[in-house]
Amino acid sequence: MTAPLTPPHQPPNDDPWQKGPSGATPWPGPEQAGDDDGPGLRAELVQAAVVAVVLAVLGVLLGLLWMWLAPRVPLISDGKAVYLKDSEGEQAIGGDGTFALLGLAFGVVSAAAVFLFRRRGGVPLVIALAVGGLLGSLLAWRVGIWLGPSQDVVATAKHAGKGVTFDAPLKLAAKGALLAWPVAAMIVHLGVTAVFGPRDPEPEWTPPSPPATLPPLSYEDPAPEPGERR
Repeated sequence: MTAPLTPPHQPPNDDPWQKGPSGATPWPGPEQAGDDDGPGLRAELVQAAVVAVVLAVLGVLLGLLWMWLAPRVPLISDGKAVYLKDSEGEQAIGGDGTFALLGLAFGVVSAAAVFLFRRRGGVPLVIALAVGGLLGSLLAWRVGIWLGPSQDVVATAKHAGKGVTFDAPLKLAAKGALLAWPVAAMIVHLGVTAVFGPRDPEPEWTPPSPPATLPPLSYEDPAPEPGERR
């Protein structure tokens, strides 16, 4: 008795992951899976380095704005010592607040610009925003102090003369304001990426094609043994 299970010259069609009649696969292959992954790791690192450098350079602009917008602390000299003209003034606190507010604004703008530059986001870009924002804040701090009123208070007081009001050196008492830019940039970028960023498409699953119809089984009587009666 013979029972052929598969037609001749036809492989068994019992693989559930093979291509269907339309040529579609139930799960994307290696070529399809990498189509929407965006640039590779090297390209992401290059982009992150560019973002960090650009943000650090923008710190010069932040420093100029801080020097221009920060309130001045008035000083006065009696010829022997230098005093605050307004001992109850809040100009010093206003200088720190101005730097922090400018840092927050720069963080929001830089995060939005980076998101428009590459909408898929990524860990390297977030790190670049943090590092570039911190470097930009440090550069802005030094630029504002360097271009602001002179740090030599004694020389400035002698040059101004007795009883003449002059501006105190620009300084940043609250060093935590340096973190306003990087923290705001990271938070805003993560938020806009989560809300408006592209979504990965869900894989389309195609059910496997049904197995080929097997031919009916054929039964053959065995040949009788010699001397055996049928």
